[in-house]
Amino acid sequence: MPLLTIRKTRRPNSHRRLTGRLLHGIATLVLTACVPCLSTCLMNKAHSAEKRRVPNIVLIMIDDMGWMDLHCQGNKALDTPQIDRLAAQGMRFTDAYAAAPVCSPTRAAMMTGQWPARMQITNHIPDQKRFAKQDAPFVSAPMFNYLSDDYVTIAERLKRAGYATAFIGKWHLAGRSKRGGLGDVQYYPERQGFDVNIGGCAYGGPPTYFDPYRIHNIKPRKAGEYLTDRLIDDSIAFIRKNRERPFFLNLWNYTVHWPMEAKQEMLKKYAGREGPGIRDVRYAAMIECLDEAIGRLMAVLDELKLSDNTLVIFTSDNGGYSGVADNRPLRAGKGFLYEGGIRVPLIVRWPGVVKPGSLCRTPVMSTDFYPTLLDAAGLKPTKKQIVDGVSLRPLLDQTAGFPKRPLYWHYPNYAFHGANRLGSAIREGPWKLIERFDDGSVELYNLTDDLSEKTDLAKKMPERAAAMKAKLQAWRKETKASMPMRVTK
Repeated sequence: MPLLTIRKTRRPNSHRRLTGRLLHGIATLVLTACVPCLSTCLMNKAHSAEKRRVPNIVLIMIDDMGWMDLHCQGNKALDTPQIDRLAAQGMRFTDAYAAAPVCSPTRAAMMTGQWPARMQITNHIPDQKRFAKQDAPFVSAPMFNYLSDDYVTIAERLKRAGYATAFIGKWHLAGRSKRGGLGDVQYYPERQGFDVNIGGCAYGGPPTYFDPYRIHNIKPRKAGEYLTDRLIDDSIAFIRKNRERPFFLNLWNYTVHWPMEAKQEMLKKYAGREGPGIRDVRYAAMIECLDEAIGRLMAVLDELKLSDNTLVIFTSDNGGYSGVADNRPLRAGKGFLYEGGIRVPLIVRWPGVVKPGSLCRTPVMSTDFYPTLLDAAGLKPTKKQIVDGVSLRPLLDQTAGFPKRPLYWHYPNYAFHGANRLGSAIREGPWKLIERFDDGSVELYNLTDDLSEKTDLAKKMPERAAAMKAKLQAWRKETKASMPMRVTK
């Protein structure tokens, strides 16, 4: 309501002058009283807006990078100065895990925050019968060969909250090949909450790392250009375009997946350097090509003065492929439930939240990224969607509240022509148990004392093994995990 109502009637001039002086005085009093309040309100609003300022998010996932594939992880044979710098600016996790020992289940878990077993996406897409041995006692468990658009992905949540969203790189959640390896467009990133999709289709690896790439949604640009560099260029272009608003860049690199191809200058650098830490010089060269590209991306965040308000996560989708990666001291590699198949590098940089140069030894998993990014954006999970992961925020800002909980894996499918044994696994504290489906046996390891999983303690500690096996079986029942079927003769 107005403070004063002035009636438009004719009055004597003297009365009008008196009324005018009176009104002027009242107005002065009102303004004198209100301006400080108004200033305070504006300051409070500005302060609240600053408190509510959400971070930009850059989620970088490397394909098939092993736990020991970085200099900062202890591999002195590799040069990764840019990623090492990222680790020095943030937090490095020593006990980070992929949600599965192969790529597609981990990717689905990151998009939804759910266990792969719950989604019944438990192998690389598509699951292939040819990987089973001829005399295998089981047929692989049935699974979905795509990420259904019924799930509410992290990209959809962030997009609704005002983020610009981009997917750049390898998707591998788009179903069985129907169009020359391109998959079903219904399950492409642009149908899952991303404004931009560059390179995301059904491919598990690129036809080549050199332009022309023969990937339908990466247009040829310059003959001989390196794919890792190209994806960084596209990422930088997205950031520059959206620098004035919150953005979510999901950069899932094709490297260091097959084929083993690197730039010539890097191949020359690593020529003849095979030995501890380097099993294949092409692989080592690809890692340093990646390191250079990551450095360019971080430099642009600095140039645009965005680094201080950007959450950067760097990780891998599974362990290193043993054919080219030196995973020691971990046992085995990609496709196996031993540490070499599931333990991965994880670096988180978030200025103002994460203390530079910090180290975290708490076991975490890629299912945790979904609730972590919601938390960072000031969002909560919807009531309808199950979220199995836990926000890493208490670990990042080193406060109390992160729960003690077991981690689970379920791999009832074959990889690498049956070299793996079908099974599930659980880690609880320092203890890890693997259950084998072919004979019902278990293996028990103390990872604190035996990181290489050389000493099976199941027979020496039957009660602990039995308790962990029961907990693992109860988890499979709760998630309605799909199981392999025994072959009948």
